[in-house]
Amino acid sequence: MDLNGARILVVGATGVLGQRLCERLSERTTRIAVTGRSAAAAEELRRRLGLRSAHALDLLDHDAVAAVVRAAAAELGGLDAVVVASGVAAFGPAAEEDEAVVEELFEVNALGPMAVVRAALPHLSEGGVIAVLTGVAAELPLAGMAAYAASKAAMASWLGSLRRELRRRRIAVVDARLPHMDTGLVDRALAGLPPALPPGHDIDDALAALERGMERGVHEVRIG
Repeated sequence: MDLNGARILVVGATGVLGQRLCERLSERTTRIAVTGRSAAAAEELRRRLGLRSAHALDLLDHDAVAAVVRAAAAELGGLDAVVVASGVAAFGPAAEEDEAVVEELFEVNALGPMAVVRAALPHLSEGGVIAVLTGVAAELPLAGMAAYAASKAAMASWLGSLRRELRRRRIAVVDARLPHMDTGLVDRALAGLPPALPPGHDIDDALAALERGMERGVHEVRIG
């Protein structure tokens, strides 16, 4: 898919990765609708980059997800691509995980993005793209990251099934299994302290790979 002039919805646009992705995409299209938990932050991003629209969105509210996606699609006149860049982390031994924390991990990292994609499908053009940032945690469960990795793996598995179902519509489903990057996500964890992590990968290098993957319609984006 050609990203130049494309109509794109970016969910989780006010995070570090989401903002940088929008900055990069805005060089190719301003037909972008952005969402973030903070309405003010989403609107500031929209104004700064000259994008089409901004909405507050909490992925814990599935009814709001459907309404926001419909509104964004109407404002853009349809959708060519949807990117989900939102996510939360939590750490600690599996036997000591708090149920409320585990539930929020799955809501934000899996159930919420699934709701976004379901709401977007009626508005996606043939040949469009769905891209979700799952990360390497989807396939590399580490000690101290059981629920976090499981939530990402659940999302990745769902995307794999969806990809098969959308073949006739020629909609690409891109699972972005990007490496660890220094975005501050681990410092904002819902619980616990992170295990030792490798140096963060360059953000622009990772996002350039994501853009290439979206254009080519690859199944997975990996680095290294």
